[in-house]
Amino acid sequence: MTMPKVSALHVYPVKSLRATSTPAAVVEPWGLAGDRRWMLVDADTGKAVTQREDARLALIGAVLDERGGLRLTAPGRQPLDVAVPPPGPLETVRIFSGTLEVRPADETASAWCSAYLGMPVRLVHLDRPESRRPIDPEYARPGETVSLADGFPLLVTTTASLDALNALIAAGDRADEGPLPMNRFRPNAVVDGTEAWAEDGWRRVRIGEVVFRVPKPCGRCVITTTDQGTGVRGREPLRTLGRHRNINSQLVFGQNLVPETSGTLHVGDPLTVVE
Repeated sequence: MTMPKVSALHVYPVKSLRATSTPAAVVEPWGLAGDRRWMLVDADTGKAVTQREDARLALIGAVLDERGGLRLTAPGRQPLDVAVPPPGPLETVRIFSGTLEVRPADETASAWCSAYLGMPVRLVHLDRPESRRPIDPEYARPGETVSLADGFPLLVTTTASLDALNALIAAGDRADEGPLPMNRFRPNAVVDGTEAWAEDGWRRVRIGEVVFRVPKPCGRCVITTTDQGTGVRGREPLRTLGRHRNINSQLVFGQNLVPETSGTLHVGDPLTVVE
């Protein structure tokens, strides 16, 4: 078998919005540069709004500019450019069971998002390293943090495992929902050239010049059932993962990564299993 290599890299400038593909990405301690530094929150409660609550978020595009700002696009809406908020008052928002301090974007951006979704939301930005969230202490080393990703700095998936999963879907009673594309799983890095499910045995890997710890598999949620091009939900892959990939009471696909060193990832970088 040829050496495994990175076939795609993705960042998600706004949590739960559309991915942006990139040929290279700088690895920061809390994730890829520019990945999940923005988020939508409920205007009344301050709670994070994700595709779990509203599948239409998949249809909103967010592309970073060179200053860390955004260009937002959505069906039926004119594009909107959003600048990084200037230094100013911080506010506390909720993400899962925790809280963190963020800066609100210009009201124009929040109004644009609210008009598209038909509900009052606000766009906020995480710009201070001291506001990063601690990783689950069960899996973290002292001082390890994450930005606005669900739990860990990066997520890696493999094309061989997706092929194997799609074969299982095709053999099941919801075959009409497959094959599924990789974007259902919203990875940061996609790797070609492995055996199916080889990532289950990884504990430390080197991708290009960067070494990562592999703390645990990624437990999947309802977002994976959402067509990222239409916002329509189905039952796969959770139905098939429940039958074939239920590990420690989680339906798993892909592996979480925590950087141990710094550097830049590139499409084409080799992956080496260190441990």
